[in-house]
Amino acid sequence: MLTHPVVAPPAPPPLPLFPFVGERLWLDFVNTDAARHRGRSDALLSFEAFVRWLQSAGTLDAERCAVMRRRALQQPAGATAALLDASRVRGALRQLAEKGPRQDAVRDSALAEINRILGRSAGTRRVERRRDGTFARSFVPVGDAFGGLLIPIVESAADALVLGELTRVRRCAAEDCALVFFDGTRNGRRRWCDMATCGNRFKAARFRTRARQAAEN
Repeated sequence: MLTHPVVAPPAPPPLPLFPFVGERLWLDFVNTDAARHRGRSDALLSFEAFVRWLQSAGTLDAERCAVMRRRALQQPAGATAALLDASRVRGALRQLAEKGPRQDAVRDSALAEINRILGRSAGTRRVERRRDGTFARSFVPVGDAFGGLLIPIVESAADALVLGELTRVRRCAAEDCALVFFDGTRNGRRRWCDMATCGNRFKAARFRTRARQAAEN
């Protein structure tokens, strides 16, 4: 009697390497542009990647992620449009993060995008308990299933405008890093997106420079 070998199911793909150093949701979304960060995943490379980022960011739970995946299969054109819209919003928010504190035109352009998204979608805002016992606000859209995906992101950016936080938004001081973050330090002198990466690389480079100079002297 012939027997067939047991074939193990394929291993799940590794989790995307999304940076979460921005201290604000909208800045973490800006930081998902892999074209600016070697070795990291672009959250807008596909609709699946976008859904996984939203789950990693805590704006979608596993149940809603499953719903969005099914809806994307049923309405691929809608999923593609949502992805293009997310890319457009991300571009405007990148400009807001880097130039918003200094340029009125950039703030006005970002504000138009924020209001476009906020005004387009109807739904219900809820507070939900997470599995770890903490609570989070969520937005459940009515009608267009894709319409509410960007709502938490643009609301975070709106908070930055309302609360006057733009002057505390920084770009990492490392020349090869474009990550942005909110500087919540008391003295407002945070320079690095993450001390464990860019900060340590700078410190190591400075140490090597000083050691070389000492050797030359």
